[in-house]
Amino acid sequence: MSAELFRVQVPSDMVPAVAIEALPPTVVETRDLDTWYRDFQALRKINFSAAKGRVTAIIGPSGCGKSTLLRAINRMNDLVPGYRASGEILLDGAPAPTDPAGVIALRRRVGMLFQRPNPFPMSIFDNVAYGLRLERRRSKRDLDEPVQRALLRAGLWDEVKDRLERSALGLSGGQQQRLCLARSLAVEPEVILMDEPTSSLDPVATLRVEELMRDFRDEVTIVIVTHHMQQAASVSDVTAFMLMGEGRAGELVEINTTRELFNRPQDRRTEDYITGRFG
Repeated sequence: MSAELFRVQVPSDMVPAVAIEALPPTVVETRDLDTWYRDFQALRKINFSAAKGRVTAIIGPSGCGKSTLLRAINRMNDLVPGYRASGEILLDGAPAPTDPAGVIALRRRVGMLFQRPNPFPMSIFDNVAYGLRLERRRSKRDLDEPVQRALLRAGLWDEVKDRLERSALGLSGGQQQRLCLARSLAVEPEVILMDEPTSSLDPVATLRVEELMRDFRDEVTIVIVTHHMQQAASVSDVTAFMLMGEGRAGELVEINTTRELFNRPQDRRTEDYITGRFG
C-alpha cells in the first residue's frame, strides 16, 4: 500500500494559507540551543520560534527531544541534576531570565500543561486561585471573579460551579486536565506549553481540549507537543518536525505553516515521517 495514503489531511478552514514570514511577531524563540544531561547531548542547534496568538505543534518520533525543548523554554530542566544548556532562549525578544526570581516570573508568563493532569490536593477553587495568591495577598472575594473567568475559559465552569470547595482529585481525568488549564489561564500567561496534554485522556475529553485550544488561539500563544499528526493538523497554525540526529541528539528538521509542512514538506525526512514510512 502506498505511503501516500497515510498523508494527514489539513482542514482548510482551520489553518491559514499564508507564508510563515507573514505570521504575527515571534513571542518564543530559541537560537542555536544545545542542551545536555551530563555527558548526553539531548538537543543540538535548535532554532525554533512560536508566533504571537498562534498554535505551534511539535511532532516527531519518541526520544527526539520534543519535551526537552518545552522544558528548556520553561526553565524546568534547570532543576535536573547535570543539566546544562548553551545558546539563547528569548521571550518577546529578550533573553529568558536565569536567576531564581526571574525564573519564577518567567513561569507566570509561560505556563505548562503536562501529559497527565496534576491537580493539587486541595479544592477546585484553590487550585485555580493558587497562582493568583502567589502574586499578592488577595481575599477570597477578590479571587471569585478571576477564578470564574479562568474556569469559563477552560470550559469547566458549568460542571464545577456548585462544588468549588470539593477536592479537585474527585474530578475525572478530562476535567482535571481542564482544571490545570484553568490554573494556567488564571494568571493570564502570554504562552502555554502543552506536553502531549491529551495522551492520557479518552477521545471525548481529547476533543474538548482541542476545541478549547481553537477557542482561545488568538488570546494565548500555544506550543503543543503531540504524537498525533491529525491533532497537529487540526489545531495548529505552524508545525515543527524534530528528529534524532548524530549521537541521538534532537534536531529541528523543518518548521513551516501546518498546511505547507503537511502538503509540501521541504525535507525528505519530513515527507517520510508524515506519510508513515517511519516513526
